[in-house]
Amino acid sequence: ARAHHSPTPRPTTAMAATARTLAASVSLAARPVAAPRRAAARAPARSSSVVVKAEGATAEATDVYEVTLPKSVALQLKFARGNDGGAYCVFVPDETEFDAFEIGDKILAVSASFGNEVWDADSYGQVIYAIKNRNGDIYLKMMKMNGDISALEQSEKSSAMKAERAGGNYGAGTKEMQMQNYSKKKELEVQRLDMFDEAIALYNKKDFDNALIIFEEVAALEPKNFMSDNFQTATEVYKVTMYNIACCFSKLGQLDNSLQALKKCMGAGWTDYKKIRTDPSLAEVRTSPNFKAMIDKFDEPLFNENAIKFVKGIFGGGK
Repeated sequence: ARAHHSPTPRPTTAMAATARTLAASVSLAARPVAAPRRAAARAPARSSSVVVKAEGATAEATDVYEVTLPKSVALQLKFARGNDGGAYCVFVPDETEFDAFEIGDKILAVSASFGNEVWDADSYGQVIYAIKNRNGDIYLKMMKMNGDISALEQSEKSSAMKAERAGGNYGAGTKEMQMQNYSKKKELEVQRLDMFDEAIALYNKKDFDNALIIFEEVAALEPKNFMSDNFQTATEVYKVTMYNIACCFSKLGQLDNSLQALKKCMGAGWTDYKKIRTDPSLAEVRTSPNFKAMIDKFDEPLFNENAIKFVKGIFGGGK
């Protein structure tokens, strides 16, 4: 499994390409990662109430609004990576605190991971990094998309393909679109693995913050409705990426975030529980009082501890 320890050569086949994602310490020269582009510095409101400000919109422009939420409230919103790499709202709780939001709305700016600066939302990974790592209130500058979710759709069928499908036919239009979609899918797979390698290189340099940003991008590129030949519902890339996200958070002392990543990792099908229990990169998160209960839900101990204590109580006086 590729977590982050042994160099692995770049494979030449699709199967090997998946396998190569299971190491996590590749000593490759990383492409430079630009620091998040910052918007004008501002101090997000520090109150428990929702702060909403709508900007005037032209006939062609879309409404822009600003919201400041306590982190615990903001985390109830769910975001996904759009086709343009941005962060889009995909779930809005049915509560008054979220009246300003609609599914499909795009994040334009977000409060920095610390301090009073505001970052332009240049990428999904950067946005999620900022939200997860911030301790205070979360400021979001949002673009109202009025229900338009086209940025979240994988690909549109050509008019020829739509006409053929409507008539129950399979012709040139359908075949051409399928070839285009296949080509795009393969390009995206290569891009995803390149991003993974870039994040690994940053991790090896102990640049855990920038590694996290890219790992979040890799996780967000997980194919929708994935199903492998052995009925796995998550790619190996996703499992290992979530593992490495857990390692990054553990190294940064963000234990709750690390636990959440481990839970997603194991929930996706990761079964190397021994590695989780022994990997030095997860040493910090293993100190969390919630770690044992969490991993035991996935990897039940061979001997129930309560039973062992009971037997010791009978034969060993509780010692």
